[in-house]
Amino acid sequence: MSVLILALVAGAVVGLALGGLGGGGSVLAVPALIYLLGFTPVAATTASLIIVTLTSISSLAAHARDGNVRWRSGLMFAAAGIGPAMLGGLAAGHIPATALTIAFSVIAALAAWRMLRPGRPAQDGPVQGSPADGDAVHDSPAEDRPVRPPRAAGSGAGLGAVTGVLGVGGGFLAVPALVGVLGLRMKTAVGTSLLVIVINSLAALATRTGTADGLDWAVIAPFTAAAILGAWDGKRLAAKISGNRLQHVFAYVLLAVAAFMLLDSLI
Repeated sequence: MSVLILALVAGAVVGLALGGLGGGGSVLAVPALIYLLGFTPVAATTASLIIVTLTSISSLAAHARDGNVRWRSGLMFAAAGIGPAMLGGLAAGHIPATALTIAFSVIAALAAWRMLRPGRPAQDGPVQGSPADGDAVHDSPAEDRPVRPPRAAGSGAGLGAVTGVLGVGGGFLAVPALVGVLGLRMKTAVGTSLLVIVINSLAALATRTGTADGLDWAVIAPFTAAAILGAWDGKRLAAKISGNRLQHVFAYVLLAVAAFMLLDSLI
């Protein structure tokens, strides 16, 4: 299979994850770039940030048009992560490739475990404009719960650090954090997470200019284009399938990817 076809297929899968779940795209993008397209771990994390940033901007526009973005909450959450994202981006180039891969696989496994945990009613039910969710875009009672600034700042900073070091947008962590910390409903958390992803990813990219020289743009360009188109399909898919089912499917994929990367780095 040619590199171009691999890039298009991998990009479409990343886009489906990002559009359907508001995150997870970079968790699939990094291993795809390393194992299918021959990127080094550092180059893969930089390329992933580029791909996920552009794809997230496209998806963010669609969610904003549907009223599923809480701008003030998202900006507050992302602001706490800008500094850690930039510091993480600076540190990433000095971390051994094996350590980077192991850390990435651990984060992916933790994200999968969190998605599979029982008893998370805040994320159950239809998402992203499901007919059962109606046309309401206003905050529900659950969204009115008091927000603790230290907790929100801590979560945002941790997310920014992960984005900077591992080159992941962090949506797979941002969505549950926005639900649990800021009290957003799943549909709104998915849209708002895209705003957080864009800001954190741009901050991390600002410190990674030195790692962009060896990037293969002939791979990144089609990968990104396919991801953007896939994200639109993912959004439509999420309107037809319950958020719980989508999370479970994606969580098992994450576990498989994490196990493969961990074994590969240790053998």
